[in-house]
Amino acid sequence: MELLTTKEAFEQAVKNNASLVLLKHSLTCPISSKAKRQFVKFHENHEVPSYIIHIQENRDLSDYVAEYFGIKHESPQVFLIKNGEVIFDASHWNVTAKKLEKVVQ
Repeated sequence: MELLTTKEAFEQAVKNNASLVLLKHSLTCPISSKAKRQFVKFHENHEVPSYIIHIQENRDLSDYVAEYFGIKHESPQVFLIKNGEVIFDASHWNVTAKKLEKVVQ
């Protein structure tokens, strides 16, 4: 799991991976803490490259991701990206390991 902090690092991750999962995570929100635990659980059982953006520390990057994909910013928010396209996104209580597992298969 890798922390993204720049637009360039985000763009490289999208370019260099056929598929990846990305979590936009709030460091202060209890819902986001639960979503992160689900994200980590998924990551531990799958070899899909996984990335996190800490929203409070990288709000510009978080907004850039929303603009890049044309998907409204939410937090927490997870994306499954294949070949540069978002094929699944979820936010808040819908960020679960089980849902990520279903869309990866």
